[in-house]
Amino acid sequence: MKKTERVKIIIKRLQEIYPETPIPLYHQNDFTLLVAVALSAQSTDKKVNELTKELFMVASSAEEMLKLGEKKIYIHIKQLGLAKTKAKNIFNLSKIIFEKFDNKIPNTFKELESLPGVGHKTASVVMSQAFGIPTFPVDTHIHRLSQRWGLTSGKNVKQTEMDLKRLFPKNLWNKLHLQIIFYGREYCSARGCNGTICRLCKELYPSRNKPVIYLKA
Repeated sequence: MKKTERVKIIIKRLQEIYPETPIPLYHQNDFTLLVAVALSAQSTDKKVNELTKELFMVASSAEEMLKLGEKKIYIHIKQLGLAKTKAKNIFNLSKIIFEKFDNKIPNTFKELESLPGVGHKTASVVMSQAFGIPTFPVDTHIHRLSQRWGLTSGKNVKQTEMDLKRLFPKNLWNKLHLQIIFYGREYCSARGCNGTICRLCKELYPSRNKPVIYLKA
């Protein structure tokens, strides 16, 4: 099966399984989305959502987060991995957004990536989900599935992102990003599938009988 054929099947099947793609991270506005995405690094969405509901009740803007202070931010998120670093970053990015960007999050990659704790993936998610700009953020699920489905060499996440953008129509990037994550969590997890077990892996590679060794993100 050619790669172009696999791409068509992936689009069709994911649309059948996930016709709707709600943003998995709890947020109230663009600023809280940015904070939630930044906090989700090396943490599960479920855990982040548990903690941010209380955090965002007391601080849902850069100004309010600044007033809350780094120590109290840490108290709210201390159950997360790298909590001290994340609290410092959230406080500092809030300060910059309040002072430099008039209490509104910037809407360019360059400006977003200049904020503390905001890398390319976080900026891509925000550009996609807050501003509707077509992006293809690559997380561990997307990196793993892209290799199992023969869409990339998996050399690194940057290469995976470039390959996916080249293969899939631009107007589908934002939705596919979430669909692949959802599928990876539900059907094609790191331990639950090895490239020969889940429905899509079997459909894309019906003759495959050996596990796929994938490169981690």
